[in-house]
Amino acid sequence: MSEPANPAPSQLFSLLLCLSWALPWPCGALPNAPDYLQRGWQRLLEEGESCSDCSPEECPMPRGCLAGLVRDPCECCWECANLEGQICDLDNTNHFYGKCGDHLECKLDTGDLRKGEVPEPQCACLSSQTLCGSDGKTYAQICKFQEVFHAHPEANLTVAHEGPCESEPQILSPPYDVWNVTGQDVIFGCEVFAYPMASIEWRKDGTEILLPGDDPHISVQFRGGPQKYEVTGWLQIQGIRVTDEGTYRCFARNRVGEVALNMTGLSLPRPRPGPEDDVESEELDDYY
Repeated sequence: MSEPANPAPSQLFSLLLCLSWALPWPCGALPNAPDYLQRGWQRLLEEGESCSDCSPEECPMPRGCLAGLVRDPCECCWECANLEGQICDLDNTNHFYGKCGDHLECKLDTGDLRKGEVPEPQCACLSSQTLCGSDGKTYAQICKFQEVFHAHPEANLTVAHEGPCESEPQILSPPYDVWNVTGQDVIFGCEVFAYPMASIEWRKDGTEILLPGDDPHISVQFRGGPQKYEVTGWLQIQGIRVTDEGTYRCFARNRVGEVALNMTGLSLPRPRPGPEDDVESEELDDYY
């Protein structure tokens, strides 16, 4: 009587997954998850099987790989590389999460860990140099540029030069409408990105005076940041008066251009009518 054949390691592993984890999806199917996690599960299923002879013509061609291509654990077929910020394999002793793409390295950062958290290696960009693309857009670094390059290959995107593209200012954090009461203070902020660096001005609609003017209860402040090539300005009104009600605009300008796309309205609540006002209103109604 012949003995049953021993199952392959991948079959054993798949069976153990189904029995011990009691997963809600059917055995053999993978749940919805990021691509690099699905590739990791597939690698675990194939673990224990030695690499067979490489036949590149049988390899599937991966598509939509924003971080470029890397070789699989058998150094035979191409697969999608991991993007910046994705979990990765720190060394070549295991192959679960995958390798980082072009201009990326797998790093273990323990700087921002909270108590009890376990550090996980992530893909980090090797460069922090800002780039200007041939599309006239500024990219934080080469890794962000590569993502757009791979996403739109038909655009033939190239690096125009290091550093940001010269452009008119972009207001990143516009002010917002504020309801307040007389006598209180209010502060408006305006965050701008620009290269060359921009200057910020505050104006109130209906007047030509550049704030703060000579008004001692209005002040403006500026500082660089919070990010590179950014500047932030504040308008502060102390002890709000009725005459402060209105619309305020943040102007940003450099040698390329000027923008004033955002504004904020300062409104004061109207006083509610008192009992005497109600009696007077009723008398007027009777008169008419």
